[in-house]
Amino acid sequence: MSDITLCGRITTTQPCSLPLAGMGIRAGFPSPADDYLDSSIDLNGYLMSDPDACFVVRVQGDSMSGAGIMEGDLLIVDKGRPALHGDIVVAVVDGDFTVKRLHRRDGRLALRPENPAYPVLVPQNEQELLIWGVVCGCVRRY
Repeated sequence: MSDITLCGRITTTQPCSLPLAGMGIRAGFPSPADDYLDSSIDLNGYLMSDPDACFVVRVQGDSMSGAGIMEGDLLIVDKGRPALHGDIVVAVVDGDFTVKRLHRRDGRLALRPENPAYPVLVPQNEQELLIWGVVCGCVRRY
């Protein structure tokens, strides 16, 4: 069932700053954005609120495609953030890692995929479920 591969802990000794356009870019409408590069953004600070609690995992499979998470994406996972209803979480079910949306109602937990081709995981009494961390960022290369 493993939907992720653990890539490792994030180490941030220096900011990762890139130029930031001062205006938003409309998808589908060309814009001379180079004229508006007037500040920068630190990607470490943008993607993580607590770098010491964050890990990177690589997604395997397409069970979260409806949430915009595709195979090969890198997810930033915060192990220090409490998991709330509706969060996308990395969970361990019977020793296997998976990424799903946490559904919590009336004291019952479920892990919901964002692709109708996959079943909802409802842990049974004999199953071990551990919420490993909350997904707080996604990185994709094109």
